[in-house]
Amino acid sequence: MNGFTCQALPFESIHNLRDLGGLPAADGRRVRAGRLFRSANPAGAVGADLAGLRALGLDVVVDFRSSEEKSAEEDGFAQAFNWQALPVLEGSMSLKELVPLLTRSTPQEVAGFMRKAYSEFPTRHREAFARFLREAEAGRTILFHCTTGKDRTGFAALLLLAALGVPQETILANYLESNHWNQRLIQGYLARFAQHGVKAALALPLLEVQAAYLQASLDVIGQEWGSVAAYVQQALGIDPQRLQAHYLE
Repeated sequence: MNGFTCQALPFESIHNLRDLGGLPAADGRRVRAGRLFRSANPAGAVGADLAGLRALGLDVVVDFRSSEEKSAEEDGFAQAFNWQALPVLEGSMSLKELVPLLTRSTPQEVAGFMRKAYSEFPTRHREAFARFLREAEAGRTILFHCTTGKDRTGFAALLLLAALGVPQETILANYLESNHWNQRLIQGYLARFAQHGVKAALALPLLEVQAAYLQASLDVIGQEWGSVAAYVQQALGIDPQRLQAHYLE
């Protein structure tokens, strides 16, 4: 494990791609390998990486990005896989929207923007995450992603892993590992933002994850439903036992 909860898969053109298999879960069991994958946008996969994705045997690729975050060059990927769009934060995560936000903000305000976005995941975007978990409840082999595989994907992983009985400290550690696996991607975004006059100190709270971000989601869930398990069952209508039957060894 090299100190990480799970290893990233060796894909050159896809960032932050991880198999959630091996994580400790309910009743001393572990998450099955080769069934649940999280990543940054995989649609740029080429050559061996595209072949490697096909070899994973994916039943569905769940995409939490908005239409503004996609490009026509991704059409080939959409035709090669069962690609399901479940947009979250529609319109607010495109470069066109983010550059003005960053240029008029402080790093503290950018972090506040991220905490607010996370606080809306459980309520405003409930249906998208419910539909994601219904794919899992059907026992599908899933790759789920957004643009950088850290925020919307991180919240989706929280819900899925909590329903599987993975301890919260393990879920948090897995969430924070995006900062490591996304290093090349982060550097690329910093260079793009710099071309628009955005300094790294302003962009990093957007490009990295912080424990406080995920905690903002957990606070809302705790206030409204008491626990993530209760939220998954009551708000999303998902049966954790069915998930565990599909995805635990």
